[in-house]
Amino acid sequence: MARVPHANLDCSPGCPVEGVLALIGGKWKGLILYHLLDGTLRFNEIRRRVPNVTQRMLTTQLRELEADGLLVRTVYAEVPPRVEYSLSPRGRSLEPIILALKAWGEEHLRPAAAASATASAVIAA
Repeated sequence: MARVPHANLDCSPGCPVEGVLALIGGKWKGLILYHLLDGTLRFNEIRRRVPNVTQRMLTTQLRELEADGLLVRTVYAEVPPRVEYSLSPRGRSLEPIILALKAWGEEHLRPAAAASATASAVIAA
């Protein structure tokens, strides 16, 4: 579960930001949440969409997201067992934030070649 240094998030104007970053921070949680915006996914489908994550780390991140109430893990009583992950209503409420992060990244984290071409065009003008 995400650790927030403050038990009460009204301690300063930045405390809620700190709390949100504790929930969705980490190397893989944001990507997992982003891919679950498309709908319900099984464990291996998430692994295929986030290929650099290890099985152990993905399991850990999914458990933390579930414990924080951001996703729902559904286990079906079948042989072999089928497990699906989907966003909870609380997790779905992060959609505008995740999409805003994606848009900001597309705008500000362009590859160096595109950025230098833009800089060259500005200097030439």
